[in-house]
Amino acid sequence: MLRFSWFRRIVSALLLVMLSAVTFQRHPIRMGGFVEPDFPFITSTVDAGGLGAGWPARNIAIRGVVIQLGNGAYATFDPDLLRMSVGWYGDFLSLTSMAHISYEEPGNKANDIPRVLGTPILATGLYPGWQGEKPAFSDPRPAGYNPQEVGRGPLPDRLGRWNGLYLAGQQVVLTYSVLGTDVAEQPGSIRVGDEVGIVRTFRIGASEEALTLVVAEVNDGVAADIRQDRVYLRRRAARLTGAGLAGQADGLTWEVLEHRYITLRVSPSEAPREFSVVVWTGNLKGQDAFGKMLHKQPELVDFKKGGPVRWREHVMTSGRIADDTSAYVLDEIALPVPNPWDRKVRPAAIDFFQDGRAAISTFDGDVWIVSGIDRDLQDVSWQRFASGLYEPLSIAVVDDVVYTYGREGITRLYDLNGDGEADFYENFSSGGVQTIESREYPMGMAPSPDGGFFLAKGGALSNGPQTSEAIMPGFRSGGIHSGTVLKVSADGQVSTYATGLREPFLGVHLRTGVVTASDQQGNFVPSTPIYVIREGDYFGVPATAHGASLEEITPPLTWIPHEVDQSGAGQVWIASDRMGSLSGSLIHLSYGRPGLFRVYVDSSQTVWQGAVVALPGAFKVPALKGQVSPVDGQLYVTGFQIWGSKAKDIGGLVRLRYTGKPSTLPVDVRAGAQGVVLRFEQALDPAVAGNPRNYGVERWNYLRTEKYGSGHFKPDGSPGQEMLPVAAAHLSRDGRAVLLVLPDVQKVMQMGVAYDIATANGQRIKDTAYLTLNTVAPLDLNAMGFDAIDVEQVAASAELHETAESDVKPTAVLGEALYVRLGCMACHSTDGSLDGKAGPSFKDAFGTMRTFTDGSTSRMDEAYIRRSILEPSSQIVEGYHEEMPAYLGVLSDTEIESITLFIKSLGKQ
Repeated sequence: MLRFSWFRRIVSALLLVMLSAVTFQRHPIRMGGFVEPDFPFITSTVDAGGLGAGWPARNIAIRGVVIQLGNGAYATFDPDLLRMSVGWYGDFLSLTSMAHISYEEPGNKANDIPRVLGTPILATGLYPGWQGEKPAFSDPRPAGYNPQEVGRGPLPDRLGRWNGLYLAGQQVVLTYSVLGTDVAEQPGSIRVGDEVGIVRTFRIGASEEALTLVVAEVNDGVAADIRQDRVYLRRRAARLTGAGLAGQADGLTWEVLEHRYITLRVSPSEAPREFSVVVWTGNLKGQDAFGKMLHKQPELVDFKKGGPVRWREHVMTSGRIADDTSAYVLDEIALPVPNPWDRKVRPAAIDFFQDGRAAISTFDGDVWIVSGIDRDLQDVSWQRFASGLYEPLSIAVVDDVVYTYGREGITRLYDLNGDGEADFYENFSSGGVQTIESREYPMGMAPSPDGGFFLAKGGALSNGPQTSEAIMPGFRSGGIHSGTVLKVSADGQVSTYATGLREPFLGVHLRTGVVTASDQQGNFVPSTPIYVIREGDYFGVPATAHGASLEEITPPLTWIPHEVDQSGAGQVWIASDRMGSLSGSLIHLSYGRPGLFRVYVDSSQTVWQGAVVALPGAFKVPALKGQVSPVDGQLYVTGFQIWGSKAKDIGGLVRLRYTGKPSTLPVDVRAGAQGVVLRFEQALDPAVAGNPRNYGVERWNYLRTEKYGSGHFKPDGSPGQEMLPVAAAHLSRDGRAVLLVLPDVQKVMQMGVAYDIATANGQRIKDTAYLTLNTVAPLDLNAMGFDAIDVEQVAASAELHETAESDVKPTAVLGEALYVRLGCMACHSTDGSLDGKAGPSFKDAFGTMRTFTDGSTSRMDEAYIRRSILEPSSQIVEGYHEEMPAYLGVLSDTEIESITLFIKSLGKQ
């Protein structure tokens, strides 16, 4: 009988070690800074609350548009509250977001909230920057679960709406509406001598009611001097903040409220108006310079016609075509590195235009258009299309228009003048609430058949910078959309579709509308799941339940064991008839493995269930997102290295290509009361496929708890996996399917079915299918092509039994193999490096003292290693987070001893 013995696992892992000898090599590339001097903006959370006495103490722009104004000046516009949150000169920002840090150090996901480093000129607090005739300096948006959280999403449409920004050369024009009135704003700067002012040039549409612009807030004002064209607010320490009008002042009135808020009242008007506001802060000697700043009104650029070409060069690369040695092979497409702008290219997502060109977003905020994707991949052209976006992990092309999804929401990109570059970054929808939590990722976006989108929103994990207290193990309070799947209508309105997720990725069938998702193993998520999602579903994470009944947990289509897929990512429906037996199927992407899985969906039962089988092939790219080309019908996959993955490459683009050769992947995997059916596209060798000893079946459950991940537990609750005997293996009438008759089939969270058989022409088929049985109903064997079988009589002859003990002895070599196979290498280095690692290094670790988060200490000895493997949540090393699953019931004593010997071999006793 084919068994799931740990000896077989170790042999496989040893082979993987040998094949992976060069894994994790890093190839340095020449890079420019994350912020390009000649590109006018980036989008980032900006904390301007620590600017010193006299400035607002609480001032965070979650989705700040950070604009380079020239003259060493900068400003951050808050599109949620439609306010200029801060303007300053001198030093820029602390570039400490995850994208910023990992740009220089691939794999480093430590981060903080970016803060203003220079000298402030203006700031406003957490209230709308534009209001009606009687302003109120409070946040009108409803508070989330944490009243102190400033990430509450956009203003209600009746108060104002962010429409997006235009680029015209180095000029940025912000467009929005306030109380139904259209506003276009062009930020800039002016320097007179040593004094620098922030300039805001406005075009205001006709309005039926008075509007109030909040220009600045200072908390140490003592007296106001209001004139027709300007106002001075005298401050303590002989400081002065001035605001004035450059150009016409008709219908504009300055006011200072509470010696604190400088405002400009804009009277109703039947005609549009243009005017410029200049703000300056300095000492009394700078007043004359400030007065000179008001002498000339800047002109608003003609922003709607598009700007000049910014990135003229196209970067040419080529691909490496794999030999047609099997049904599915992986072609590699070289990234545009190096490039004329010294940009890092970390592909996050891909989609296609109808003519076969691809649009790719990067974690660094860029969008590239890729052409020349043909069979040979010899002349692949990369053109920069957009930049400045905020960690856009998703991209979609709908009717040949590019949409991205990042922390700023869904952005629709328009090329207004046909020069191949985006000129208008339109806000399609920012209704998905984004908080300050850096782990509340915008995980996924997929178009829906009705013209809208589905979004996957990450939960507020507690392993980022401390922004609020944890509400339960692994989670902070987050926002009202944390850990959800959202539905976005065709007009951009957002509603919650499903809840109770940790860090979900997404896949949507564009014709049927079926929504699928994976989630990340962690607290309350015992292993990697794949879900089919329906409106109103709750998936078991109480921190992101958002009011759902905690008792009604929707089960996954299937679980995947940790050792098989440590980190699930996106899904792709193969909407193509040119992928052989994969055509029409669902493909699951594994970031941690890395690689691809075919998903088998059984919708014939009252509760859907399914299975996965890994696609063969050495995947060097950490698979994150994928899409099928409408031209060649093949699957293209992107990904980049930062979270824990066993991938070799930092980032890449690959093509899964069907060669036309026969496939050995199952075309169907299904379980029922009689056992498991495996169906293949080729006829099977009756003698080999009909031998029950060529199969091995195990089953186990997980525990869904507040702890990170789960061990394996037999149906009776004891640790480990239960071996099921295969009573018989019956071939179908057409010889392409085999029924494995099993005794005592019952609902179980995880079943593994290993097979080592052959096709009728002698081709070997060796793999493992992983299933979940949410329900057990009789299979219609006749409809599935089997002759009559007395399954009960056959199954009655088999008995349950335990896995036989092996006589393999523990060694450091076997421990190293396990270190690779179990994914330990993604979190623990063996060379002392900590870059991108979620756990301490094993180098020179044995025998050292460990200090834990609760203040206790322990020596790293055999008992410590065993405890860390079986109960990792019981002792978290100081400076790290709970990110390791328990291996109780997964590893044998011999395997634990082997890992211990391997760690010992790395030095220090």
